[in-house]
Amino acid sequence: MARNEELYDAIIDGEAKEARAIVDEEIARGVAPMELIQESMIPAMDEVGQLFQDEQFFVPELMLSGRAMKAAMEPLKPLMARSNAKPLGTVVLGTVKGDLHDIGKNLVGTMLEGSGFKMIDLGTDVPPAKFVNAILEHQPQIVCLSALLTVTMVNMKATIDAIVAAGLRDKVRILVGGAPLNERFAHEIGADGFGATSTDAVALARSMVEAEAA
Repeated sequence: MARNEELYDAIIDGEAKEARAIVDEEIARGVAPMELIQESMIPAMDEVGQLFQDEQFFVPELMLSGRAMKAAMEPLKPLMARSNAKPLGTVVLGTVKGDLHDIGKNLVGTMLEGSGFKMIDLGTDVPPAKFVNAILEHQPQIVCLSALLTVTMVNMKATIDAIVAAGLRDKVRILVGGAPLNERFAHEIGADGFGATSTDAVALARSMVEAEAA
């Protein structure tokens, strides 16, 4: 299948209703969900990420595109579940304990889902034990920790320490992200990577699962 230019443009332009309508039409025509995702939707978000890195897009545009991607994904999820389409990997995602911010987390989750990952979103203010239980239940390849407040950054380390104490550290790769973080902090707390932007997080997650599969 060639790229659906209308769907591609709708996601880049942040037109959620239009993106959803196009997907509904394509489903009615019998187009396979993964074809839409791989040929049109992922390339659109890749382009959005590049525009953001080039400073042609900023956070509002990034959020609108993420919302359009999420709208386009909604009718595809049940079809993918029924077809037993194998996800690229499973990601457990959450904002750490004490932090209620979710904009960045939601954007990362939407982009990861659009890239073919199965997302387990634990929400905000997530205690370490909840992350541990989610790893035990869902057996993800990757855990993403988000924080926006400097006072809650310490709970990223507490979460990683809890994962270590549970004997699960070698089972998952851990990515951290949020405005006050940097690569040095991620290394100090024992994370495997740091995503300065949502596109960085997606690129890291992809590279990690591809490296495991190689």
